[in-house]
Amino acid sequence: MWLKGKVAQTWARRLHIYISMALLTIVLFFSITGITLNRPELFESSQPTVSHSELDLPTSTYHFAGQSVQLDRAALLRFLKQQTDVSGDASPIELYTENENNQWFVAEASFDFKGPGKNSTVFIDVLARTIEVETTDYGTVALLNDLHKGRNTGQAWKWFIDITAALMILFVITGVCLLLPKKKH
Repeated sequence: MWLKGKVAQTWARRLHIYISMALLTIVLFFSITGITLNRPELFESSQPTVSHSELDLPTSTYHFAGQSVQLDRAALLRFLKQQTDVSGDASPIELYTENENNQWFVAEASFDFKGPGKNSTVFIDVLARTIEVETTDYGTVALLNDLHKGRNTGQAWKWFIDITAALMILFVITGVCLLLPKKKH
């Protein structure tokens, strides 16, 4: 059997050792956050931290086009990330307008930013040219729990979890390769 060969055993052992070292801290992280998820009453912090900010809406982020309002999403997101502590992925912008005979009564927009352990709600009054941002930070334990679940974490973290899973599979396979050729006593 090829698994008994010296080359196969050497490579299986090397891979098994180095993969186990890489996985050690990752498994520790997921073990700790598994406990915080399973026993939230032991780790709940006090109240979440809520912050409010008001900004002036830059004229470069919107324009009126006939009976509609056009918001420049990219410019708006860039502005908010520079001026506030919003982070995470932004939801689609919901726009509400009332216009009659080219008379504007309402031009409002809202959307959310969601990130691990934190979210922000943005409300825009285009006519008043104001932006209100409310950010809720749920604390470190919530951040770690969201990372454990892969919730609101973005593509990089999803890749990290996928690579970790692949390494765990390879770890098990190399362990089996080391174990199978052994003689029973």
